Amino acid sequence: QHSLFSAFSKFGPLYSVRAHRNAAVAGPGYYAIIKFYSAGDASRAQHAYNGQRLFQKSPLKVCLCAKQKGFQQQVLALNSNKCQELANHYLGFNGWSSRIITLQNVSGFDGENEELGKTLQKRSLKYLCAVEVTLPNHGVRTRGVALGEADIENSEDPLEFVTASKRVQKLAVGKALSSAFQKIVLVVLENGKVAVEYNSTQEELTDSLTEEELKGLVQVSELSLEQFDLEEEVLSDLNSDDDLPSREMPSN
Repeated sequence: QHSLFSAFSKFGPLYSVRAHRNAAVAGPGYYAIIKFYSAGDASRAQHAYNGQRLFQKSPLKVCLCAKQKGFQQQVLALNSNKCQELANHYLGFNGWSSRIITLQNVSGFDGENEELGKTLQKRSLKYLCAVEVTLPNHGVRTRGVALGEADIENSEDPLEFVTASKRVQKLAVGKALSSAFQKIVLVVLENGKVAVEYNSTQEELTDSLTEEELKGLVQVSELSLEQFDLEEEVLSDLNSDDDLPSREMPSN
């Protein structure tokens, strides 16, 4: 997979690379599914490598996959790591920045109540986060709001509580960052230049709030926590030893 990634990533950023052994009826060998973000990059790779011997003795057969008509596939939002990867590739590391507007512990704000006189060892920990992404060279600024949640098996253990709190905070920040990026459309032109558009169809109430109003988001009765409970981030992918994923523009 590493060799495939190195060879095909020359044409553009890759979403995923997966290699599999052939089925028994097909004989010995392997096949791979390589997903590009850009159809143009995939087409250039197909023309360049089809019939070539890259790192194997037999010629490589490269085909483009097309979506089947009438087949409805659920479109999932990119997670924050892939959003940042694309932003760095097309906009440059200094071409965008993000900052955390607010990160609030909202555990218990959804009406969860324990029975009187009964202490539960297992409790749910929730953080609500608002993030702002700025593309200064294109005059685009977007916001994302998301909820991070996880259960704590033993809430009386201080170490477990602190560790879980940090991981849930990172989950909330990552989901909010992904939400902000969903409103940005990158248009890659044939000459390699990149145009940026704001996707108004993804606009939310939070985009029109002032920063102070956004910080008091949990007090706004019209907004429920469930609407921010997205699924693109995975808690197990986060390392609790890392800092929260926010980046500022470097000063000149």
